[in-house]
Amino acid sequence: MKQLVAFDLDGTLADSKQPLGEAMGDALAALLAVAHVAVISGGDWPQFQKQVASRLPESADRSRLWLMPTTGTKLYTHGADGWSAVYAELFDDGQKAAILAAFDAALEATGFVPEQTWGERIEDRGSQITFSALGQQAPIHAKEGWDPDFAKRKIIQADLRQRLPGLSINMGGATSIDITREGVDKAYGLQKLRDASGIALDAMLFIGDAIFPGGNDYPAKQLGLDTVRVRDPQETLAVIAGLVACLK
Repeated sequence: MKQLVAFDLDGTLADSKQPLGEAMGDALAALLAVAHVAVISGGDWPQFQKQVASRLPESADRSRLWLMPTTGTKLYTHGADGWSAVYAELFDDGQKAAILAAFDAALEATGFVPEQTWGERIEDRGSQITFSALGQQAPIHAKEGWDPDFAKRKIIQADLRQRLPGLSINMGGATSIDITREGVDKAYGLQKLRDASGIALDAMLFIGDAIFPGGNDYPAKQLGLDTVRVRDPQETLAVIAGLVACLK
């Protein structure tokens, strides 16, 4: 019997950087009534607050919800005083400077410079540096059309791995590449979650849209968790409905 269901965020629970829909908020509230729920993704806490924490109905049991920004290098839980950080693992200034320089060099070398961007393309999330090809404020339709098969980002990813040995470089969202400390991926985050929650890995189920080699959800499968790959939030809703029925 599964005790905890962990989710990717963008492309799984919601469209890229968009808040949970009302139906998804209600579905997660129903799931929280029968299991613990975790959300692990590359976004930082303000993005989690906007997309998830503020979108749950009042009935949701937030004490069972584990929010893991920046690929699990941060963990937030809800108590009597609201949301608070359990831990946060941060890059130092020298590491950040080296990563930013590598991004510039990789983009020049690979030639993947889009004609139009919306907002900043590089975001410092403290424990993670994230590159968004079209910018942080790009519209969904532009994001979905830029690299739907991950082909462009695989080339950029390969170049960055040559420039930044010893760091984890993974594709996330619709246009993003996330850089974290060595060994930091969703498998790392889920192991941190095991330690913090006391719930064994074999009692967890992971649901995501990028469970394939090179995808940022694939480490959950490599860790040995039972996984479900979904196409989009609509399919996730159907999976959650089935889980709630089974776990009641």
